[in-house]
Amino acid sequence: MTGVVITFYSYKGGVGRSFTLANIAVLLARWGHRVLCIDWDLEAPGLHEYFRPKLDHDPQGGVVDLVADFRAGTVRPNRHVLPVRLDNVPGTLDFLAAGGEGPEYPGQVQGIDWEGLYDEEFGEYLERCREAWTSEYDYVLLDSRTGISDVGSICTAHLPDRLVVLYTANMQSVRGAVDVARRANVARNALPYDRPQLPVLPVLSRFDTREEYDRSESWREICLKETRSLFDSWLDQDVPPAVIARHLTLPYVSYWTFGEQLPVLLEKSPGADQIGFALETVAAVIAHSFDRTELLAENRDAYVAAVRTRTQSFAYDIQVSMPRSNLEVSRELVAELETLGIRVGRSLSGDRSWLGRAETDARHLCLVIDGKASRWQLAEVELFLHRTLGQDRRLIPVLTEGTDSRELSGYLGNLRHLRLSALNGPAKVARSLADEIGVGRALVDTGQADLVSLLRQAEHVRLRPELWDLVGEFAGELPAVVGAGDSVRAQELGADLAVVLRPRHDNGAIPPPVPVQKALAWAQQVLDVRVNGN
Repeated sequence: MTGVVITFYSYKGGVGRSFTLANIAVLLARWGHRVLCIDWDLEAPGLHEYFRPKLDHDPQGGVVDLVADFRAGTVRPNRHVLPVRLDNVPGTLDFLAAGGEGPEYPGQVQGIDWEGLYDEEFGEYLERCREAWTSEYDYVLLDSRTGISDVGSICTAHLPDRLVVLYTANMQSVRGAVDVARRANVARNALPYDRPQLPVLPVLSRFDTREEYDRSESWREICLKETRSLFDSWLDQDVPPAVIARHLTLPYVSYWTFGEQLPVLLEKSPGADQIGFALETVAAVIAHSFDRTELLAENRDAYVAAVRTRTQSFAYDIQVSMPRSNLEVSRELVAELETLGIRVGRSLSGDRSWLGRAETDARHLCLVIDGKASRWQLAEVELFLHRTLGQDRRLIPVLTEGTDSRELSGYLGNLRHLRLSALNGPAKVARSLADEIGVGRALVDTGQADLVSLLRQAEHVRLRPELWDLVGEFAGELPAVVGAGDSVRAQELGADLAVVLRPRHDNGAIPPPVPVQKALAWAQQVLDVRVNGN
């Protein structure tokens, strides 16, 4: 997937632009992304100071050397890229400085005629650099210089896919930021490249609400009025800009104003009054591509957790909540799930040790409900949902025989449930659970009955059109593969199909198109004959 270029810009200095970029870069890497930070503030570089303790050596070159490479006819955009060494981070973070730290650097910067370079087709050269960066990284974060300049135009108009503007609560800062955002979109229309409208994320920085509360609220309203137009191109139409503007506010914390620091490395689980909390929110908006803002307005923690858990590993595939009134059948269900290769955690009503881990230990939660959900189980549900809203994580009730689904509390009563009965014992329910959550050998070590289950599951999901094309290919191939007795290929197709069918939250998802429906139906018919002999 092609990466995204995001410029961090401020009209005035002293707003914490480099601080914000550096910390958000660390968060994105922590969430599993490949990130490149580029210091394009050539006249006052400083981004390297945030990363210096994590670099193997000082920068020997950087952005200014792109000009020399252009003159030499070579494209080496990663020649001076340095890795930033972070511990226990699943993603990667690299850094390209403004230039080397030797005495020749000021002369290099002063000798660059950007307008003249563009006359010599330096813009085409930067396009090739941009393609190289976005092919290797998920996020390329540019630290742009302040004010209005040729370099600023490169960073705000030519290179980015998105723009983050930071401003403080004064008219010069906020109006300057909004004006540059407007100028950037005007300039993009004149570029000879295919560039859509530039989404702009306004971030109110170093905002002090601890003193002079009334004045701070008054200035919050002023800032919202000045920046309101910047929300139009990306904010969900049902979400008030005032709600999101509060989420896009970085508080003033005097402790972090001394030196170049990375609080997100120290505040691993920050509270709402800590700077890391606000930085996580802004980073999550970036990771969500400025999208799903209705979820942010409804549940900030779930919004952040949704991007954090994309690469999060869980101790268990599913947690089974067992009522004390029917432990025997619950234990049988757990045993059958483990037989299918599923990692199962257990919680027992009254087990206080698990409640605090409800949203972190297991990807999915299964409630075995005997008669009615206990108050303890309802607490488990509340904790699980608090941080999992909008994620690819399932809550699945399993009802014992005699339990009336109409008697369940509103939310649980509306969920699709499975039922234990004399004819539908723990083994069958376990296989259905495996189908629901898409893990375990029930979907990978595919016998023909499991393939039928997969095909039936496919009829009820919603996917993007390109994924339906894949499903159609798999379904079209299955009858011939099974007819030929090729169990290895059948297992491969089943595993591929299981991956494609995993639940997703995608605004572009649609039900199966008619050609795919026909392919699924034919494959099921052939496999039913093989399984049942009729």
